[in-house]
Amino acid sequence: MKLQQYSDQDLVKLYLTGDEAVLEELLRRHKSKIYTSIYLLVKDQYLAEDIFQDAFIKVINTLRSGRYNEEGKFLPWVMRIAHNLVIDYFRREKRGPVITSADGTDVFNMLQFHEESAEDRILREQTHFDLRAMIHLLPDDQKEVLIMRHYADLSFKEIADLTDVSINTALGRMRYALSNLRKMMKVKEIS
Repeated sequence: MKLQQYSDQDLVKLYLTGDEAVLEELLRRHKSKIYTSIYLLVKDQYLAEDIFQDAFIKVINTLRSGRYNEEGKFLPWVMRIAHNLVIDYFRREKRGPVITSADGTDVFNMLQFHEESAEDRILREQTHFDLRAMIHLLPDDQKEVLIMRHYADLSFKEIADLTDVSINTALGRMRYALSNLRKMMKVKEIS
């Protein structure tokens, strides 16, 4: 029987018995979909290739360690790994969410009309630090939508497609995330 005729589930089982060649078939089968989803998020070919490779290294390590829970959902599992690596990348690269005006200008950059003093710089850095800490406290589904919208600059349709929810659910999660951030900010102002 040719490898193309095996299900993903069967290929994973073969790989776990030591058949390294089946990994090529899994890669061939899913590379385009996984790479494209990464590329749509990062919009950089070389970065997308790096994250794709990191995702498959993680897949291999998880399979070899026996931590893969076989439920016949290989592709969604790999997509989730890739998606999480993209989010990790944006967390590392961006210091704070970018909020843009209607013409696409970063609002934070527009606010600096004067030479920034050391005191202003410290205050700005502390504000960004506090905001990142508050974002970290959000429930995972809200944090994910907020990061994808403001850090990765994705549309709500793209977010809905990547997270396998409706656009309304993605919008709702964003609304709750912003509401929760406002509540946290009020608590911080009071204390």
